[in-house]
Amino acid sequence: MSRVSSVTGLAATIGLGLAVAATAVAGVAQAATAPAQIKIGTLYASSGAFAVASQGQYKGLQFWADAVNKSGGLFVKAFNKKIPVKIVAYDDQSSTATATTLYNQLITQDKVNLLVADFGSVLTSVAVPIAAEHHMLLIDPTGSGANFFTKKTPYLADVSIPSSTVWPLPLGHYLLQQKIKRVAVVYGSNDFDASQATTLKDVLAKGGVKPVYFHAVPTTESNYTVLLHTIAARHPDAVIEMGYPPNDIAFLRALKSSGLHFNMTFTIFPGQLIDLITKNVGAKGLAYTYTYPTPPLVKFKKVTDGMNTAQFVQAFTAADKAAPNFLDAAGYNTGIIMQKMVATAPQFTQAAFDQALLDMSGKTKTVLGKFVMTDHGAQLGELLPVAQLVPAGAANKIVVVYPAKKATGKAVYPAPK
Repeated sequence: MSRVSSVTGLAATIGLGLAVAATAVAGVAQAATAPAQIKIGTLYASSGAFAVASQGQYKGLQFWADAVNKSGGLFVKAFNKKIPVKIVAYDDQSSTATATTLYNQLITQDKVNLLVADFGSVLTSVAVPIAAEHHMLLIDPTGSGANFFTKKTPYLADVSIPSSTVWPLPLGHYLLQQKIKRVAVVYGSNDFDASQATTLKDVLAKGGVKPVYFHAVPTTESNYTVLLHTIAARHPDAVIEMGYPPNDIAFLRALKSSGLHFNMTFTIFPGQLIDLITKNVGAKGLAYTYTYPTPPLVKFKKVTDGMNTAQFVQAFTAADKAAPNFLDAAGYNTGIIMQKMVATAPQFTQAAFDQALLDMSGKTKTVLGKFVMTDHGAQLGELLPVAQLVPAGAANKIVVVYPAKKATGKAVYPAPK
């Protein structure tokens, strides 16, 4: 049963006529005729803290849309025909206040058919209540904050990355497997990072490990020097820093210049934006550190929809003249999921789109691996492995070290000075 069955059921019980239902707000009811274009509304950030990741995600979505239009458009089951795609996009400049205004504009003025959130939990957070208010399904590529998925909602679908609550499960199990007992954790005070820190703490606790340091910092934190010396005084064997790209860069730079050394250092975004982090930290600053590796660093050969990893990398590189990162893949994957959604939904309604995604769950494999969505809208597909960046000439190579079935090598522990 669709998560929005209660909405349509209520309409029936109060006797709404078919003519009224056909013009219901936000496209919940079936459109009378096929639109000339499928309008997909989204935001991107040209500046600010989330710009690089946001533009990668947007670029991947555009890459998908271009390919769809070259093939004649999206096949829409409800109209039994292909319809061209038009992306309607605005620049939120990494500002939640600006994003709030623009999400509203996409729905109420541009009247988009499909709504796609900007990168990450911070910029997605303001879209969640707006989409719900307007009875619009929010296609959420990378907003994985745990508080989005605390209750059943028919208006949210996390499509391209697991809920951040489950991200650290392999990391926690790896630390326990390696018998690393002295763990320090510093994390951003936002839901994306805080939910990961909480999960990691819980996993470690089940293994009898209590962090020797567990501390939140503002999402805007840029000076980690004092924190690093405070952490070093606790003599940890592993230091886990959970933040967005600017946090990771500031943390790793501070570590490099401090002269401090830890047996294991973990940060989140080298596994997603390796070129960006390397450019700002240097290959030596990343050497022997750990991260979550993501596609296309992690490769999937067998897919049910879209291109597999190798095909996507080849096609995207040819089109963009640069190799894709994870956010490029996430944007492309978002398009692929929407493509299957409208190709299988029997009606052109938000309710039917939602049900189509639930029906796809567990049966769909894409460039990002398994698509598994709960009725709370959370994505629980492929868990993120643990990898180490190991020097290979002037650069670093990604070596997956856990879990064993995905490992491509063994970790160098303790990390050489």
